[in-house]
Amino acid sequence: MKKFFIFIFALLITAGTTHAYQKVSSNEYGVGDARNQNIVVKCTTPTGQISNQTCSLRRYVKCNGNKCTGWGSWRDLRNTNDTYSEWQDAATACCRAKGLR
Repeated sequence: MKKFFIFIFALLITAGTTHAYQKVSSNEYGVGDARNQNIVVKCTTPTGQISNQTCSLRRYVKCNGNKCTGWGSWRDLRNTNDTYSEWQDAATACCRAKGLR
């Protein structure tokens, strides 16, 4: 019985940290210093249904002068002031701002 309760507790913790959005598309465009990556996700309603509301995320290649190395931070296109190191974090923040998951 003790193992059962530990399993249920672990399941509840895991359920609280899962991402509740659906990735619709992921694309990379451009070449050299004009490259960018775009991801669109559909948010999930509080009841667990896929919403028709989407979040668009983008990041550009990181350049310093004439030297480009790696990628910059992810940005939510509706609020470009906030930056995120992972697109999943940007998607979660965008969906939550819309009152969704």
